[in-house]
Amino acid sequence: MIIGGSASQKLAAQIARKMGELLCPIETRKFPDGERYIRIKGEIEDEIIVVQSTGYPQDENLMELFLILKTLQSMNVKDIKVVIPYFGYGRQERSFNSGEAVSASVIADLIEFSGVSEVFCINLHEDGICKLFNVPTHNLSAMSSIAEYVDSCMNNPVILAPDRGAIGFAREIADILSCDCDYLEKKRITPEVVETKTKTLNVSGREVVIVDDIISTGGTIVNAIKMLKENGAARIVVSCVHPVLVDDALLKIFAAGADEVIGTDTLKSEVSMVSVAGLVADALNR
Repeated sequence: MIIGGSASQKLAAQIARKMGELLCPIETRKFPDGERYIRIKGEIEDEIIVVQSTGYPQDENLMELFLILKTLQSMNVKDIKVVIPYFGYGRQERSFNSGEAVSASVIADLIEFSGVSEVFCINLHEDGICKLFNVPTHNLSAMSSIAEYVDSCMNNPVILAPDRGAIGFAREIADILSCDCDYLEKKRITPEVVETKTKTLNVSGREVVIVDDIISTGGTIVNAIKMLKENGAARIVVSCVHPVLVDDALLKIFAAGADEVIGTDTLKSEVSMVSVAGLVADALNR
C-alpha cells in the first residue's frame, strides 16, 4: 500500500500503478494558524510505502512527512518504507565551522525516530547523507530516466556538465546513449580575465544537453549557455533531476538562450517532464 504526501501525490499514484499496489487515501489540510492536519483513511496493510518530497516549503513538507510516519507507527504498521525524491535540508551533512547545525543529520534522526525501516532517495546533494541513517538507505540515480527522454528527442548530442563537479552525471548519460560528453572549465587569462570553455570538445553546430543534479538560482547554467552560444552550439537543452528554480531562475535560463528546460518529477514544476516513477518502482520491487 502506498501513501502520497501533498508534495508527491501524482508521483505516488504513478508508482502505485507501476507496482500494482493500492493507493491509500489521506486527508491533509491546514488549520487557520497554518498548522498541519493529517488523517490516514481506510484500512491499512502491514507494509506501507510513503512518498513525500521535502522541497519548498521544506518545513511544511517535512512536518507533514513526520506526522504521516508517526501516525503509521501508532497504527502498528510493521514495515514502513519512505521514498523522499528530493531530500530537503540536505546541503549540509557535516559541520564545517564550530556551532553549525548539521541539518541532514537532524532530518535523518527524525525520520528514523518515526519508525522507518528503509529509505529511498534520488540523487542526494551529498552522498554522505546515506551514512547518517542506521537503516538501509538507497541513493537512486535519475540519469537513466533523463537519458531516455533525451534519446527520444535528440540525435547524438554532446552531454555537458556545467563544471567539473557534475561530470559524473554527464558521463552516466553519455555512457547510456553512447555519445560524447565534456565539462566546462575556467582558465584565468589575466588577473582580470577568466575564460570559460569546454575541456576537450568543439560544440560548434552540435546539439548540447547541459545536465546537473539541482538547478536552483540558475546562475551556473546561464553562464554555461552563454559560452555555448558564443561557440556556435546549434541547440541547447538544459536538464536536471531536481528543478528547484527559485524566483526568476527559469526566465533567466530561457533569456540566456536555452531552447528547452527539462527536469524530473522529484519536485512539482512546469518543467517536470521526466518521471522517476519507474525508477522508484523498480528499486522498491528489488
